[in-house]
Amino acid sequence: MPLLTPPRYWFVIPAAGIGARMGAGKPKQYLMLGDKTILEHTLLRILALPGLAGIVVPLSSEDSYWTSLTILQHPLVHTIHGGTTRADSVLSGLDYLADKSHALDWVLVHDAARPCVTVENIQTLCNELSDSDIGGILAVPVSDTLKQVVNKKEIQTTVDRSALWQAQTPQMFRYKLLRDCLTQTIANNETITDESSAIELCGYKPLVVEGRADNIKITRPDDLLLAEFILQQQQKSHV
Repeated sequence: MPLLTPPRYWFVIPAAGIGARMGAGKPKQYLMLGDKTILEHTLLRILALPGLAGIVVPLSSEDSYWTSLTILQHPLVHTIHGGTTRADSVLSGLDYLADKSHALDWVLVHDAARPCVTVENIQTLCNELSDSDIGGILAVPVSDTLKQVVNKKEIQTTVDRSALWQAQTPQMFRYKLLRDCLTQTIANNETITDESSAIELCGYKPLVVEGRADNIKITRPDDLLLAEFILQQQQKSHV
């Protein structure tokens, strides 16, 4: 069936994880960052995008925190039960969209714990990939010197970083392609570290769109302070 209207843009924000490395006693997406939770900041950034079709947020079936967030009552936000892994949760989100989306619609998967992503950067991603049949990801060139370590933390060699990029999110792919690739790689018990890896394992070559260094993922306690500082600076700069 031909696509008669421009492709729509859907987001899937997997939020079923527990964020064990934070050691916070609650899932990290519900930790406070200023006057809002991390998840609220992330959702507000996405909701600021013009023309958004909707956001699917896969949550843990044991999640007792999300009901306290009024933002999850927004008409564009749809909550579902996620899976045991990130890939399972994303696939659950895609299954939810099965009767709502077209094969060539775009799906952008974004980390719940990346609240500093900018609307401008997401729009750049969408613009640069608009003619792609596959899609791609935000990423930044690796700037640090990288060491390959073996045995008892012995440096074996210095890795050439000239062709290395650090993957970020959103990661943006055509709806049917992403769903098919995730279904296949999960069934084959492949190691899926992000959505792009599932696409790559199926033989496709996603593109890289340069992102921003301040699009950090909150993983450890120190990241909270850094994220708060970044949000303050972005607000001053009207980002």
